[in-house]
Amino acid sequence: MRRQAKRFLLGATALAVTAGATAAAISTAQAETTAPETAAALAIPEPGGEFATGTTQLHLVDENRPDVWVSDEDRELMVSLWYPTAETEGATAPYMTAAEGDLFGQQLNLPGELLASVETNSIADAEPLAADEPLPLVMLSPGHSFPRATLTGMAEELASQGYAVAAVGHTYEAPITFPDGRTTECLTCQQEDLDDRTLVTNRAEDLSFVLDELTEPAAEDSAMPEGLSIDADHVVVGGHSIGGASSHRAMHADDRFDAGFNLDGTFFALDPHRLDRPFMMVGGGDDHGSPGQDDTWDKAWKKLDGWKRWITVAGTTHSSMTDFGPLGEQAGLNQDDLDGNRSNEIARALVTSFADTHLRGDQEAPVIDAPNDDWPELVFHNP
Repeated sequence: MRRQAKRFLLGATALAVTAGATAAAISTAQAETTAPETAAALAIPEPGGEFATGTTQLHLVDENRPDVWVSDEDRELMVSLWYPTAETEGATAPYMTAAEGDLFGQQLNLPGELLASVETNSIADAEPLAADEPLPLVMLSPGHSFPRATLTGMAEELASQGYAVAAVGHTYEAPITFPDGRTTECLTCQQEDLDDRTLVTNRAEDLSFVLDELTEPAAEDSAMPEGLSIDADHVVVGGHSIGGASSHRAMHADDRFDAGFNLDGTFFALDPHRLDRPFMMVGGGDDHGSPGQDDTWDKAWKKLDGWKRWITVAGTTHSSMTDFGPLGEQAGLNQDDLDGNRSNEIARALVTSFADTHLRGDQEAPVIDAPNDDWPELVFHNP
């Protein structure tokens, strides 16, 4: 792996990407307190849209594709799906399973129960809100070794704004629990010579397969909640770290993705062809703060022929745009220069405005248009 993968280590896992300083803050906070309420107090900030949100888990199997990491198995995925609902009463969904928390916690040197007990805002298996038209879709891909749960806050925000949101768990690339009770480990985290091209292209295939299942499900065995319909002509794909790189690759491979974004991810396995659809690059201050820091960003930028933005969020680090921003702040020892709640507010505003602009034709999106006084942390680049 290249420079970024070497820099962001998850504990003793030599090739995984870490949660960065914000995750370290949670770890330190847990180590320095004996109060059990510290773990229970961690919660995903409430979404700001007009709709309540529901969520469900989809188990999908691609019988036409062997798993690239375990070749005698079909590629099998878990997907978290969020959507608007009228329901406001009922149990909210768990952040992640206890087994996922234990395995991810070992990577981060965190107690698993701290991660598994994070409170969310979406009603588990709620009935989708009746809609006159199919919902536009935002698909999310997490960073390498990161459970899909780490993008929950962004997903809930988008769902509260009227989107369907699907976060893909890439099997053997993070801890994942399946309906039969199995929990698979991050096998790729244990590979000393992990092929980043295989990782990225495989994820791009995962994203296209999930889009197939969400927009063209077989009626007799559809895993989709009854009453939820996806608009196949209005789809954004994006992600954190290598999930962002994979989203860029997916756009090249599949023209059903109308627009995409990358949250602080090196463009591993960068497709050399030009891309004429909208793409947004959002960097933290460390490696993607300005042109010249990561040559893959400079190369990707030059190949973007459609609407494009390169925005740095000053005072943030690699995973500030994920749930680790606000959770680290709640733990009391956020090590970023920027407040973790503000990082969370910015991430939600950027991605929601991007989706509104390119899926709904919103002409009023000042947060992604140009520098302005309401968002002084944002630095716009045009190398």
